[in-house]
Amino acid sequence: MSLPITALYASLLALIFLFLSFRVIGFRRRLKVGVGDGGEKALIKAIRVHGNFSEYVPLTLILLGCYELSGADDLLVHLFGATLLLGRLLHAVGLTKSAGVSNPRFIGTLLTFITLLLLATVNVLVFFTA
Repeated sequence: MSLPITALYASLLALIFLFLSFRVIGFRRRLKVGVGDGGEKALIKAIRVHGNFSEYVPLTLILLGCYELSGADDLLVHLFGATLLLGRLLHAVGLTKSAGVSNPRFIGTLLTFITLLLLATVNVLVFFTA
């Protein structure tokens, strides 16, 4: 069995991950900081945007893949994948623009948490109803 829908969203999210990685590398080169953040606010923020992305995406993709493998409706798998993608994009944009509270950051976090919670829930339900 394959995971074509999860593969699509994993690939799109990987492209965002690479963008965020190159952004950190660019700051490091420009600011001449090899390790850590050097106390540079722009680099600190870029590292957190990248780190936050890498903290939430893997587990959510695992849950998405499990749900797809369970025989879930393709439309629902796309809905979860697209919501995760949108959430992570909004969060990255919002946190990049402001280290404080911002609407894109809040909405992105909310969409990510909702996706994580719903995927965890449906996977548990699938387990107990199979």
